[in-house]
Amino acid sequence: MTTEPTARMIYVTFQKEGIHCYPAALEDPALEAASFLGYPHRHMFHFRVAISVLHHDREIEFILLKRWLESLYSDKVLELNFMSCEMIAEQLYTVIADRYPGRCVNIDVSEDGENGALLMWEA
Repeated sequence: MTTEPTARMIYVTFQKEGIHCYPAALEDPALEAASFLGYPHRHMFHFRVAISVLHHDREIEFILLKRWLESLYSDKVLELNFMSCEMIAEQLYTVIADRYPGRCVNIDVSEDGENGALLMWEA
């Protein structure tokens, strides 16, 4: 008996230094204990990007995918600016979907590998 997986995805990871802030933290009384987030501060953003593949023999090569994703930031195609982890993931997805349409994509973006957001798109 052979069992086929219900999903077949590959993933790559990479990091990018960035500066961001959360301006609402300076104004919202409920965020008073985290008001420092309202000022620009540095993070090492960690990315984990998974994408569906059609077969098990490296349809999308890991190394080439990783290099392409990293180049989006080094070539200024995408910039971190003052975006949240969720905004960064959404922006990255639009570029991935243009290159690889009709794929399931999961993007995890975290600040310093600790706290972050995971966004998932169906095919």
